[in-house]
Amino acid sequence: MKLPVYGPRLRRVARQQFGWPSLRPGQFKPMRAVLRRRDALVVLPTGAGKSAIYQIPAVLLPGPTVVISPLLALQQDQIAALNERNDPKIRAVRVSSAETPHQQREAIREIREGRAEFLFITPEQLSDPERLAEVRALKPGLVAIDEAHCISAWGHDFRPDFLALGEMIKEMGRPPVLALTATASPPVRDDIIERLGLRKPEIHVSGLDRRNLFLEVAYCPDEDYRWRRLTQLIDAAPRPGIIYVATRRAAEELAERLSTAGYNATYYHGGMAGGLREERHEAFTADKIDIMVATSAFGMGIDKANIRWVAHVALPDSPDSYFQEIGRSGRDGEQAHAMLLWRSEDEAIQRFFSGGAPDETELRELAAALRTGPLTKTALKEKTGLGPRKLGAYLGLLEQVGAAVAGSGNKMTVPNFAPLPAAAAALAVKEYERQQVVTRSRTDMMRGFAQAQACRSQTLLAYFGEEMKKPCGHCDNCVSGSAAEVAAEAADEPFAVHSKVEHGEWGAGTVMGYEEDRMTVLFDEVGYKTLSVPVVVENKLLTTN
Repeated sequence: MKLPVYGPRLRRVARQQFGWPSLRPGQFKPMRAVLRRRDALVVLPTGAGKSAIYQIPAVLLPGPTVVISPLLALQQDQIAALNERNDPKIRAVRVSSAETPHQQREAIREIREGRAEFLFITPEQLSDPERLAEVRALKPGLVAIDEAHCISAWGHDFRPDFLALGEMIKEMGRPPVLALTATASPPVRDDIIERLGLRKPEIHVSGLDRRNLFLEVAYCPDEDYRWRRLTQLIDAAPRPGIIYVATRRAAEELAERLSTAGYNATYYHGGMAGGLREERHEAFTADKIDIMVATSAFGMGIDKANIRWVAHVALPDSPDSYFQEIGRSGRDGEQAHAMLLWRSEDEAIQRFFSGGAPDETELRELAAALRTGPLTKTALKEKTGLGPRKLGAYLGLLEQVGAAVAGSGNKMTVPNFAPLPAAAAALAVKEYERQQVVTRSRTDMMRGFAQAQACRSQTLLAYFGEEMKKPCGHCDNCVSGSAAEVAAEAADEPFAVHSKVEHGEWGAGTVMGYEEDRMTVLFDEVGYKTLSVPVVVENKLLTTN
């Protein structure tokens, strides 16, 4: 049987429908997976053309494409880009809280009558059983999930509303699923696959080395030194730029200090009124603001190609967060700069944010309430008195220990053979503690990146399970020569990168990379560990799995 030739068809659609003369590296293979009706998980950096991976094959597939995305601003940008071509084959409509009931009905009608191809929708809309039934009746040919790391408890933008997506997709008739994200370390990938119920998905990870992005890290002995290094960067580099800080108060104080010093700067964080956040987002997008000082709340949805630098004035909580945030600079392909200005005290802030263990009594009461179900999240909030964020987190923990499951109509219920409420609560607390161990290990990895003398890109990509054979040449350690020295002094590798190993205490793990005489292993139960290679070899601490 002759296999279909996908390349010419995909390139023809790219050229005719979208006006793109060629496909970018990393796009073709996942597009081919979509046309083969395979589930796929795609990790591509910000600005590498992830949206095209579902948009181009959608033209060739029967049935409309449902795009599930967490941010209305991000949806609006993508819809505008599709509709400016004025082509019904790629027309997009949306059903969200931003549309009136009449507009929502009209959007569904356009898809049903073939006048539009893409239906953008939020998880909140799909949680309505009637809306989900309408989408199922459209017989979608593909479901694309943008910012898929939001479904993962390990992802830094975890959204409880995403938890039920796997069940919602089943209710749609279970079309093929394409999950897209700009950053997903191995634990996040595994979580995405499990929570979405992806079926033997193809996993495509590429382009994580941003060659136009110069990586620099400076240890700051005090705040005065950190301020001087920051202003040196601002004065030397073109604008606009983003400065990431750890807290809302730090955002406000640093923005005020910059403004007082004569810089065109303002702040953005999750504690601001929605209207003000939107106003500042638009002002930055329109180049009316040169410098945005922000917490991680200023992130997804920034579709701005000319950001020239991103500075971190605090140690990020994980390489996942750091990689996604620096990826917002240089999306136009021009040179950009990522500067990390860190102090030892920064780690204490991240430890503080990772605190707050769940209350075992509240978990037990929630597990008991589920046994009176099935219940919607609204009903569970009323029954337990839990706030929406805590409820979402608790449901996630109970799901992971087999004490909760999303049923039909997006109602939560108890699966067969679920542990009783007291046992479920105890297991959930234990699961939370396990997750905290992994979370702390990610902060440790971020500190390790900051202190590394090896090539920054090699160190960072090893965390994501990617091996770079040669130093990148676009980081401070490569420029200073320390990366070459580290590479020359590197110990022999007793285990291949990505090989499976076993530790007597920590269990199964995967070798992620080497630096000098140290190796990093990602253990399934305890997260990332950095080990001395000579000690590992001498004491036979690891065995091949």
